[in-house]
This record gives sequence, C-alpha cells and structure tokens, in this order.
Amino acid sequence: MFTGIIEEIGRITAIEPSGDGVRLTLHAPRVIEDVHHGDSIAVSGVCLTVVGWTADGFTADVMKQTLDMSTLDAARVGWPVNLERATASGGRLGGHIVQGHIDGTGTVVDVRPGEQWRVVRIALAPALAPLVVDKGSIAVDGVSLTVSAVSPAHEPTPWFEVSLIPETLEATTLGERRVGDAVNLETDILARHVQRLLSFGASRPVDLAGDHPIARAQREAGTGAESSFATYDVPAADFVILRSTPEGGSR
Repeated sequence: MFTGIIEEIGRITAIEPSGDGVRLTLHAPRVIEDVHHGDSIAVSGVCLTVVGWTADGFTADVMKQTLDMSTLDAARVGWPVNLERATASGGRLGGHIVQGHIDGTGTVVDVRPGEQWRVVRIALAPALAPLVVDKGSIAVDGVSLTVSAVSPAHEPTPWFEVSLIPETLEATTLGERRVGDAVNLETDILARHVQRLLSFGASRPVDLAGDHPIARAQREAGTGAESSFATYDVPAADFVILRSTPEGGSR
C-alpha cells in the first residue's frame, strides 16, 4: 500500500528480457536504504517486488500483464521514474490510499502554465471516466493528486485535469510531461468497489407473501404488520425485522 507521495526520482539503468516480461534495474539510492527481499516499491505508480539490490539501486521483475497495462511497456534505459516505498504501518497518510495497481494509461492533451502552478489535462478511457470525480483523488504516474476538473458525463473523449504546484513539478517526473505523453493512472479504490457493487444491479424488494427465505423468516418471527429493508442479495441472517406491536410500537 502506498500514499502517492514520491520519495525520489530514480532512473532505469538496465532492461533484460525475462520470459514474456522484463527485469528492470533501477538507480534508486534513497528507497533502498532499508530494503529487503520481497519489498514493494512503486515505480511510476506500478507496484513492483524487489528481487535484488545493490548499494544504489534495485532489480524487479515486470510481468506481461503489467507491461500491457502501463507505460513500462515502452520503458527505455535512462528513463526517469517516480519511486515510493510501501507506507509503514502507523505512518502518515500524506496523499491517499494507492495500491500500485494500474487501471490503464492516459494521454496528456493539454498543459497550461500558470504563475504558481501548471494545469495538466489528461485524456482517459471512457470506462475509467466514471471513476474520476471533481475534487477526488487520482494517482498519475504514482503521484497522489486532487482532480481539479472533469469532462461532462457524456463527453465522447473524456478527460480530467490536475493542478500541479511547484513542489510536485520539481519532486516528480510530472514536471517533464508534455502533450502526447502517456501516463499511468490509478483511480480511487473506493470508486472501483462502488462500481463493482453497482454492476450487480439494483436491489429488489422482498415479496413478503412469497417463498423467499427472507419472507419465510419474517413470517416465522411473528404476526403483525411487518416491513423490511432487506434485499434479495442479503442473507436472511444479515437483516433486521421491524414488527409492529399491539401497543403501536415496533420491535
């Protein structure tokens, strides 16, 4: 788990084929200060596992699926990358919850300089657009950012904007991004969970006169005017039955 607060800008020093993936070696003197075999390090937002290290860098394997989903597919020796170690238990959550599981890539379509910041507009796949909200969080190349604007809901080519302060421009690779550049995107994990839940369809009310287990449980509980806020998707043991009493109350 990461927070999207970049610790250093590293650099790819070697790329070797490894089956249908690659093995990357990176110059990263800061993030390997307390490294152990199997540790997770986010490389421009992609969670990679340390398989070896030296005094000033580490090596990690990248499988084909990761290459297909991220900008690492086009990685070259000399590339600068954003690096972040996994957050320590009890540490400060300076950004937002970032898993290092890339949803896909976006493309920089506009860069507008300002006196104190830079506004960057990024196009993204229509499937990802509902997961990005104004004032919400998103990780771009592993950097935790606040969304400052989004395209209309039915825009055929959706986009979002982020406003980068001088510290972000200097401490990450985002200061070098230009129109046409690809970037790794990770949307908010909470939004992804909500989308998945909604994909199962809207809840349906229980027919109290039917033979559904919930309806039977309600009838067996007693008589009276009964109502339920349970749904077909909820096991009978996981809901509360409200039953009116002769005194006019409920229990």
